[in-house]
This record gives sequence, C-alpha cells and structure tokens, in this order.
Amino acid sequence: MHSTLRPTVPPAVIDSMVAASLGAWNTINTSVIDYWAGAFSRRATPLDLMRDLTRWNVALAARQRPPWAHEAQQIVVGEWPLALLRDYSAPDADPTQIPTVILPPQAGHASSIVDFAQDQSQIMVGRENGCSRIYSMEWIGATQETKDSGIDDYMVLLREVSDQLGGKINLIGDCQGGWLATIFTALHPDRVNSLAIAGAPIDFHAGEPLIHDWLTILAPEDDMSYFRSAVSANNGVLPGRFLLDGFKALQPDQGLSRSLQLLTNMHDADYVERHRTFEDWFQWTQDIPGEFYLWIVEHLFIRNSLIKGELRVEGQTVDLKNIRCPLFLMAGRTDHITPADQVWALADYVSTPPERIGRQSASSGHLGLFMSHEALAKHWPVIFAEMGALSTPTLEDDPEVLTDEPSQTQPTMFEEVTVTQAAAPKTAAVKAAAPKTAAVKAAAPKTAAVKAAAPNAKTTKAAAPKTATAKAAAPKAKTAKAAAPKAAAPKEAAPKAAAPKAAAPKAAAPKAAAPKAAAPKAATTPTPTTAQPVQAKPVQESTPVQESTPVQPAPGASTAAATATKAAATTQGPTAPESAPAAERPPTTP
Repeated sequence: MHSTLRPTVPPAVIDSMVAASLGAWNTINTSVIDYWAGAFSRRATPLDLMRDLTRWNVALAARQRPPWAHEAQQIVVGEWPLALLRDYSAPDADPTQIPTVILPPQAGHASSIVDFAQDQSQIMVGRENGCSRIYSMEWIGATQETKDSGIDDYMVLLREVSDQLGGKINLIGDCQGGWLATIFTALHPDRVNSLAIAGAPIDFHAGEPLIHDWLTILAPEDDMSYFRSAVSANNGVLPGRFLLDGFKALQPDQGLSRSLQLLTNMHDADYVERHRTFEDWFQWTQDIPGEFYLWIVEHLFIRNSLIKGELRVEGQTVDLKNIRCPLFLMAGRTDHITPADQVWALADYVSTPPERIGRQSASSGHLGLFMSHEALAKHWPVIFAEMGALSTPTLEDDPEVLTDEPSQTQPTMFEEVTVTQAAAPKTAAVKAAAPKTAAVKAAAPKTAAVKAAAPNAKTTKAAAPKTATAKAAAPKAKTAKAAAPKAAAPKEAAPKAAAPKAAAPKAAAPKAAAPKAAAPKAATTPTPTTAQPVQAKPVQESTPVQESTPVQPAPGASTAAATATKAAATTQGPTAPESAPAAERPPTTP
C-alpha cells in the first residue's frame, strides 16, 4: 500500500513564503536597475563603485544602542530589576490629572520605539494632546538574576508603579505591552482609570494569525520542546537575537529590500541617517526572562487561555469581565503580526459600556501603529485627547461617547470640527434651546466646540489646550457610537435619544436652532448626522508616510488645515520623506 503524505505546513505559511520570494525577486530587479541608473547619471568610475560598496558594508554593519529621542526632557523616577520608569511629564502638567503610563513592546527590542525620533514619538504626542502627566516603562534585558521572573513579577511591578503615581493610572499597552496591561486591568480594575491597547493580541487565534500558523510547525500538538531547548541552551534566558531571527523569517524579503534600497540611496545623507536610526533600533536586541517567555508561548499563543477564561495569574483567574473602564483599541489594517480581529476581540469580553469603547484603525502595519507619521498625526491625538479628558477631576469634561472608527469610514473628531470651522470660521456662537437639537457653541478664543444631539451623531472631545473639541449637547442622551465591523446598524444609546421628536427630520436640520439663540442666522454650518454624513477632508502630513498615500487638505481651508494638523506638529520636525528604514517590522512572536 502507498501512503499519501499530507502537507504539514499551513497554507498561510506557504502563501507568506511565496509572497516573500516574489517580493525579494522584484526588489533585487528594481534596486539593481535603480543603482546602475544612478551610477550612470553621475558618471561613476570603477573607483566610485568600490567606494559605494565599502560605505554600504559599513552602514549595514555599524550598530549602536538606540537612544530615546527626547531623553533630555525626561527623568528616571523608578527603577526595578525588570524595568525603569521614565517621567516625560510636561513642566506645566496639572498635578491633579491622573497619570498615563505607556507599556512598550517587549519582544527583544529596545523600549525606545515609543520615543523613536524627534518627529516620531508616541510619548510626546501624548504629552501635547491631553496627557501632560505621562510616563513610560523601559524594559531591562534579562540577566542571570532575573531569568526566572514570571508574569506574577510583572504584576507586582505594575502595582508598585501605580502606587508610586497615586494609586490610579491610565494604561497604554503597545503589542505585548497591551496584553500585559489588559491582564493587570482585569486583576486590578480599581487601579486603572482607562485602558488603551495598540496592535496587542487578545484573541491570539482570531483573524489570520500568521504567528499561530508558524507555531503549528514549531510546536506540533502543543509540544514546547523547541522553545524550552532554546531557553535551556542560553542559561535560562531567551536571547533577543532568537526573536530577531524569527521576525526576519516571517518576512525575509523586507531585510533584503532595506539593504538594497540603502545601496541605491548611498549618496542621500538623510536617507542613510534614517536607515541607521531604524536599523539601530531593529538590529539591537536584549534578552527576555526565559520563564516569562515560555509562559507567554504556552498560555497565550498556543492555548489562547486569556480569551478562554482559563488564564491563572497570581493565583486568580483572569476574568476580562472585570474590565469596566473606558477602553481604546488601535489596530493596523495591514498588520500581519496582530490582525485587527485579535485587537477588536477585547470589546466582546469586557463589561465596559459600548459608548465607552473607542476604536482607531490605521492604514499602517504593526510597527507603524507606534511610530508612523500617519498613526501619530491622526489616531493617537484622538486617543490621548479623550484619555486626558477622562483624567481630570472635572466630570463634565468627560466625553460621553468615545471616537469609534474601526474602518475609518467616518472623519476623526478633529477632522469633524475642522470641516465645521472651514465652512464658517468666523460664525458667531449659536446655542439651541431644545436639548435634543443640533447646536454650535463657541467655547474659547482658540477652541471650537461642536455640540450635536442627533441620536446617531458622533460625540467626542479633546482635552489638549487649543485643540478643537466636540461634546454632546444632551445631558443624558448618550449618542450611539459607531458600530464595530460586524455590527449591522447603530444602536440608540438612551431612551431619550429614541423619542419621536429627536428622530424627526427637523431635529437635524440647520433651522432647528431655537429662536432665542445668540445669533440665529449666523450658524449656517449643520452638524453631521447619519442622514447626511459629512465627508471630512483628509489632512496632508508634513512628512510623507511610506505606508499610505499622502493626501491634500481642502483647498482654501487654511484654518481647517491648521487645526487638523495640530497633533502632527508636535511630532514632526523638518520635512523629510519617510524612507524604507521606517517600514514597520514585526515586534513580537514566540
């Protein structure tokens, strides 16, 4: 008898390998043509070509520890064997504001990705957009003293951080920092004011999990022998180089592409510097405690215990239903490491009300969620503004509905206000008498406040100074938030919102403003409703993003462009194109 051999490699893995091979071939062809075309145009001699190769080899090999871009503006305020706590708070930060703590990815790379460059800093975007009291953890590479540290030790660490900062904090977790923050919040819900996760796998088997497909090859039938041997061979730690090689294996064409593009651009000093900055971060590695790493692989990646409700930490079962605080979810539409479905899944298991869950969907891949110009200019300002508003003692500042844009079909809260300002930049303040009628109200000389009471109108708010904000007019009529990708239709948030008068066409019409308004005829700009959605004009970033197509602001809308690019201005220095070295790389995989 002849036995039929069944393929053991998952189709997704085969597809990724084929795509990588085709990508590598195309890269080689394009780069070779570009290089020789450039050499011919500058009439390079054989000696010039040799100099290019020498400089290229040096640029590829010379690596140094990646710095924190704004290190001069911070101070280390806490130190533990596993991590440092860096204080990046603004000098004029409100001492009564609940502090925000960022947990960077922890996958063998430096934590400095959250402060990657002068114009690419997640920390500084947060500081300038509402979270003026902001901190970041810096994970320390494993040593023989910390090699046996496990998940319980990280929970103790985060408890001590929250105690040091007053007992209650906002948590932002990037990638692995995201599920770490989620576990901590589920175990200690009273310590967390709000939670944000970006590119963080919560349901590790959802979407198209490329990492999980690879695990079926490396750990057949949940056999951990391969991973245990890697830790055992390195005296109880997991080398960062081991993880780096795994990242490269997922997309082998990416490293080749960056190297060949560097050769093509060796005569562009700015390009070479950007390549050096990225490679210093990407190629420099640090070790991870072996005990912690093996726990991650077994209980999260293989067993998916967090989403199944079977995860045990500090002697307790981690119940995601314990999470009831405002929740911000951030995913990348081209993220092959953490598909968006793995991030959105958290919303299905927590007790947080739907209107207190906000989603942001960036066009970037994985690393781009934390350091791309698009994410830092368009998405993180929204999250930080609303998180900052939720962190002040004044309850009336809290946004009633968080910005929820999982598919980017609606304008962000900044773009909504910008459209209104562009249409009527000098309009007098208008206030409606009826609480359920759309109203436009001037707040401060440099702040545009838009109040919308239509049941389906998006209601959001920014807390940063001089930042346009949006806030619901109806005191208790919660507006329906944008539906998740699987939702068929929006929900009405409160019984009052469903009243017949609120649903009448006249409630959303511009003429619905009460005759007692300060300037009845001055406010001619209607607020967007579901019946007539306003299409916001995309804003062009001062630095082009490699991951997405640059777009232009609305012609003649100078006020609008200035407002919508407020967040981008805090993170971008001199204009320079984002090069291939800034292309995102996978920051976590077992």
